[in-house]
Amino acid sequence: MGILARRAAIFVLLALILPILAACSGQPATQAPVRETVVVTAEPQIQVVTATPDPNQTAAPVEEPSATEPPAASSAFTTPHPILSDVRVRQAIAYCTNRPELIASVYPWLSEEQQQDLLMDTFLPKGHWALNTDVETYPFDPEQGQALLEEAGWTGTPVRAHADVGPLAMSFTTTNAQFRQTWSTVFIQQMADCGIQVIPTYAPGSWWFGSNTGLARRDFEMGAFAWVGQADPAGRTLYACNQVPGPDNNWEGQNYMGWCNDVASVAITAANNTLDRDERISQYAIVQEEFAKDMVSLPVFNRSEAYAITNRLQNFRADSTEYYTANIEEWELTEGDTVVIGFTQEPATLWSLIESAAVQRVASFLLGVPATTQYSYDYQAKGQTELSTLESGLAENNDIEVSPGDTVWNTAGEAVELAAGVEVATADGEIVAFDSGTLTMKQLVVTYNLVEGITWEDGEPLKQADLELQYAIDCDPESGAVSYTVCNSIADVEFLSDTSYVVTYHPGVQWPTYHNALYMGYPSHQVIADGRTLAEVPAAEWQTLPEVIEQPLSNGPYVLTSWEKGQSMTFSVNPNYFGDAPAIETVVIKFIADTNQAVAQLLTGEVDVLGSETLGAGAEVQTVLEAAAAGDIQAFPTASATWEHIDFNLNIR
Repeated sequence: MGILARRAAIFVLLALILPILAACSGQPATQAPVRETVVVTAEPQIQVVTATPDPNQTAAPVEEPSATEPPAASSAFTTPHPILSDVRVRQAIAYCTNRPELIASVYPWLSEEQQQDLLMDTFLPKGHWALNTDVETYPFDPEQGQALLEEAGWTGTPVRAHADVGPLAMSFTTTNAQFRQTWSTVFIQQMADCGIQVIPTYAPGSWWFGSNTGLARRDFEMGAFAWVGQADPAGRTLYACNQVPGPDNNWEGQNYMGWCNDVASVAITAANNTLDRDERISQYAIVQEEFAKDMVSLPVFNRSEAYAITNRLQNFRADSTEYYTANIEEWELTEGDTVVIGFTQEPATLWSLIESAAVQRVASFLLGVPATTQYSYDYQAKGQTELSTLESGLAENNDIEVSPGDTVWNTAGEAVELAAGVEVATADGEIVAFDSGTLTMKQLVVTYNLVEGITWEDGEPLKQADLELQYAIDCDPESGAVSYTVCNSIADVEFLSDTSYVVTYHPGVQWPTYHNALYMGYPSHQVIADGRTLAEVPAAEWQTLPEVIEQPLSNGPYVLTSWEKGQSMTFSVNPNYFGDAPAIETVVIKFIADTNQAVAQLLTGEVDVLGSETLGAGAEVQTVLEAAAAGDIQAFPTASATWEHIDFNLNIR
């Protein structure tokens, strides 16, 4: 059902019911509340995608969708929403929302201080390098909210009404996940206390996140879902004026609110077309100011996640934007020499190119040296000598002239030949449709230097051939990679030595994470079972090789000594690890049927570590926090990078 049809249905329902209620109560016909909850048609579930952010991402992922048939699209969204197009109403909703109460409804086991840590005022979480803390805020203040509604012409009780619009009644759409049903039920009552009638639809995720339904077709008035934050804020597809999906642009973009603020749009585009961090901070500050002032999307809260470990373990580092095994070589035990990590999901493969599940990444940190780590929404060099930034002199962002026929990177994130009509970003950051002649664009050239001494577990040092092999395989269309976007953005790679190479990107490529090395090498010398070396194996075969997907050669702190499918993986110290030798001799990853069993085994000492990917956000978290309070274990509740929010659809069909 389209938005106008849904609103008509709401008002027809109100028109039928309100007079009856008024006759019984003596209240005016426009002032009695009505409740209607759309029937849930699927089992509640929460599906959250977690992945290491890619430089090709323009926005963090939402829950995985499944497509259904698209609805008919007869016209663009050009009609201002009769209620939500008034900023005073949106601000009133924000003031009438008691977000600490919403947080307490789903995380009652957190302390008041921990609950406060989950609050957000912009689209960036606390601690982010681009966060602007000097923006308009909306603390719970129902009196202020109701004053704004009165000013906007919404009067009466218990449901307010407007002489030109009718009752202050709106639909609210979200998933049928029990988590969202819990906090949204509290939200609906909070709105009722301010005289706002909210009628919920708890829809299956397959419809809400479908590629041709729900959010993608802007079929909502108020809608709740989650984004997953990342170290780079990105955000152009979320907040730029030209990213409002509609029939006129084939529903491209993720600006589901229909928000077009020229100041914010220019700033978000500028922030994503410069590599100067100070300038990016300045531009993101502008976007956040406008975002908060216009109140187009209410940040409800960061989700909470937790980690739990044995009291024997020290130097464990829980962080919302980095996997907890990233510093596993620093872990220490006060007694014993083995640590057991519990998983409720077994990795499908250990080859990161084709698998991005959290359990795969947690395991892979034992076996490889990452170029960088990603703590606290920022980057730190690890396998690199330093981040290859413009400031360090390892990167250049040159102005070059391009002509028709040259390969450039367009605004859609594709390498194309420059021709009339191709949309690109100029060197000044302006988005233009190319006409004729020449154009000045930015071209990024980056030198990546790796640390000396990286060595494979068999004693062979990292070689230039290893770096060349990874580039060749990762960018081969037959490899089965999750994405080839970064490969497609590369004009040339020059390998200089065993630890250094230069990447020249196509004109127009401005990856915010340009400073992170792309290649750390594959062991080109490794001989596989049939006698060939890895360098001799075509990319199409790599997914079938046990030496790649089940028993990869390690250059990390540990080596994989056994993998008993369905039971466990066992790792021992890599004697040829280039860094300081890990203090813990053996690491076991144990596969456990479900979270309840995993927690039980943690409490009995059979398991030493449970990460957020295993604990989730259910009642088991309360169990481990209570056990930690009693001194039985250690627990680390943290604000997740995932954040719930309510979008307001500003214009309708």
